[in-house]
Amino acid sequence: MRIPSLSVQGSSALFSLIVLSLAGSLGVSSSQAQEAATIGDPNRVVNILQEPRHRLMHQDGDIKVLDVQINPGDMTLQHTHDAAIMYTFISSGSGPSGGRLSSNTDYVTENFTHQVSNEGPGLFRIIALTNYGPPMAALNTDRPTGLTGEPEIENLWFRAYRVTLQPGESTAMQMHHNPSIVVQVGEGLTHVTREDGITAELTAMGSWTWRNAHSTYQVRNAGTTPVEVVINEARRSM
Repeated sequence: MRIPSLSVQGSSALFSLIVLSLAGSLGVSSSQAQEAATIGDPNRVVNILQEPRHRLMHQDGDIKVLDVQINPGDMTLQHTHDAAIMYTFISSGSGPSGGRLSSNTDYVTENFTHQVSNEGPGLFRIIALTNYGPPMAALNTDRPTGLTGEPEIENLWFRAYRVTLQPGESTAMQMHHNPSIVVQVGEGLTHVTREDGITAELTAMGSWTWRNAHSTYQVRNAGTTPVEVVINEARRSM
């Protein structure tokens, strides 16, 4: 049930209290009501995991996948980054971002609070990988087997590869010691097939699939045009 909009003057705490009280009479859960109160208070500072536009899609212990989507004309709440994070940029307000990769590990020792807005006209979207675990001891240990070329990003928390496949082309079977996420960063059709034959199908820009640590899998272009994917690892002790 949708909570009716309110016009309330006074403190943000009062606003939250009224929303929570109203939620009880409407049969809305406290978590839903709290999210509504948070959205209604633009001055509140929240952790990145509580920011409504940073949607938690998958969690594996200290590692989390966030699908960040900001509609045209919208702005996030003030939110605090407190962990190492790697971004796969899917689109900005002005169009596709080509799967540009970046990583910030400074947030571990110096938390950072900000807001992000999208002037449009299109959707702003990022697939983000956060790693709340400790850093690895060495830079280039635990690399996967079966992937050629150097990683595009490699630090003590993350590693990322970019792969372009022609129609019908496949990677070799690759084994990742760390949990990994395969993200399709352009249009096309990609099959990510485990060694037991179970296949995940990526059908659009921003489609992704998760693979557990010590997984063996192959990435294949199942479409009729070239396809590009990034394979991102969250590094952690085995």
